[in-house]
Amino acid sequence: MSRRQKKRRVKKGSPVIVFVVICFCALMGMRTASLYKESRELSKKQEALAARMESEEKRKEDLEELEKYMKTKKYMEEVAKSKLGLVYPNEILIQPENK
Repeated sequence: MSRRQKKRRVKKGSPVIVFVVICFCALMGMRTASLYKESRELSKKQEALAARMESEEKRKEDLEELEKYMKTKKYMEEVAKSKLGLVYPNEILIQPENK
């Protein structure tokens, strides 16, 4: 082949290669943007779940404290007095008159 034929062959293929490279770059840019958006959404979701987990931990601690209190004698006495109306033998129950 002569030199002119080689140059023509290179020149004919150049626009196709440039088009393919531009398409590839555009696709990579779009994929990068979608991954960035997904990353932000997952970060927000992670923060929300972390906050919820913290509040649930606080609730768990409160329930554990309530459970400890419910096992005490003082709690049992309060329940017996308020719900069952029980009193100690030496106690006198005074109820106000309803008008």
